[in-house]
Amino acid sequence: MTSSSEFHTYPAPARPSDAERERTLKALREGAALGRLSHDTFVVRMELAFAARTSDELAALTADLRTEGRWSRLLFGTVEAVSGFTVRLRRAWQSERLPKLLLPRPENRYPLRIGRDPASGLRLSHETVSRVHAELSRQGDLWVLRDLGSTNGTSVNGRRVISAAVVQVGDQVSFGRMTFRLAADRS
Repeated sequence: MTSSSEFHTYPAPARPSDAERERTLKALREGAALGRLSHDTFVVRMELAFAARTSDELAALTADLRTEGRWSRLLFGTVEAVSGFTVRLRRAWQSERLPKLLLPRPENRYPLRIGRDPASGLRLSHETVSRVHAELSRQGDLWVLRDLGSTNGTSVNGRRVISAAVVQVGDQVSFGRMTFRLAADRS
């Protein structure tokens, strides 16, 4: 018979708390969002985080992800805010200087074709505009802008239109490199 003093019993490591696990998951999500982890690595590490039995296992999952200090986060957040403000300010400044593109009258049932083709309702003779570039139509109470497979693309407020986008008065629309501000007034 053996006594308990002959067996070395070590206390079992404490399981990680929910808060520790949540901090690790948050760090993994941020790492993936910032491009520090590939999608596959992110998925594997998330599974390992849920299966981790110790705090050390959790810590190993985020050891290669640099964490920014409070001052760094504050500095980068401030730079992002100022940068976003300057972009919005530049767009607002340019918006008032853009030529107006008047929306067709609501009672007009036919879409407005836009392009270099002489048969277009709005003919734009610019080398970046396709022959049959886009179409603006009224659907119920909404205006819809469709790109018709143009070479240089159609965009609304700086975002490329893949197939169609809802537009409204004040939006900036671009056909190739020609940009306009949508307007409804007839003055």
